Amino acid sequence: MTKSLQDKVIIVTGAGRGIGREIALLCAGEGAKVVVNDPGVAADGAGTSAAPAEEVVEEIKKRGGTAVANFESVAEAIPASKIVKTATDHFGRLDGVVNNAGILRDMIFHKMSVEAFEAVIKVHLMGSFYVSHAAARIFREQESGSFVHFTSTSGLIGNFGQANYAAAKLGIVGLSKSIALDMGRFNVRSNCVSPFAWTRMIGTIPTETEAEKARVEKIKQMGPEKIAPVCAYLLSDAAKDVSGQIFGARMNELFLFSQNRPLRSVHRSEGWTPQSIAEHGMPALKGSFYKLDRSADIFPWDPV
Repeated sequence: MTKSLQDKVIIVTGAGRGIGREIALLCAGEGAKVVVNDPGVAADGAGTSAAPAEEVVEEIKKRGGTAVANFESVAEAIPASKIVKTATDHFGRLDGVVNNAGILRDMIFHKMSVEAFEAVIKVHLMGSFYVSHAAARIFREQESGSFVHFTSTSGLIGNFGQANYAAAKLGIVGLSKSIALDMGRFNVRSNCVSPFAWTRMIGTIPTETEAEKARVEKIKQMGPEKIAPVCAYLLSDAAKDVSGQIFGARMNELFLFSQNRPLRSVHRSEGWTPQSIAEHGMPALKGSFYKLDRSADIFPWDPV
């Protein structure tokens, strides 16, 4: 069987553990040369360790693949650009970027610190921008390339205690779509993946109530290896006509998510006043309002 990523050079950020690790292993198994990026921080972003990235590189090499470790943080522009430079210095080119790196600092909104908000935005949203921006010039020059960014139903739908994470993940959707629009003329693709999987980060979800405990037990059934195939596909030439989309991967299910479009409209020939909006406009629109759903409300069935 032909390997779908033969001789392509792929960067995977946050590849030392969890979903990133499985993506790196599969990409290498599909013939890619992989830059395994991970500074080895804790789930909240604290500390550093070279071990996670080095262990993944050793595992790839043990399986007959090719990989190099990188320990830079995505949260600052210059270190993030060095991740891209690692790819070109070692392998001479770059074909794909997986923006997977992330941290969590969950807290109910009125108790969330400015530092907790900014830290999560820096890693998820700014990190995705910094790495993508450094890679974009290479992709533009060679007129090819694929970005895979990680979003979340915390942003697409909603969850308690994750204003920082949700804002970052919905921002990534806008970033991805803009890249797809701006760089499509250069044969550069950009897509989002929303993963459902038990990882170290998800392990920080509070489990104080019986309902929360039951939810976490269901999530534990979903291994991170189930996320990797759609990412490898999106990086491959088989996905050359797929761009600007949002996909979900949940055990053996794949989803295509909707994107914001008008639902309905109301019109008043003489224009609107605050009073007429209250009396006519809003009552006409309320039937189409979205409820304040959480991710678990939209995906209530067990993983299959």
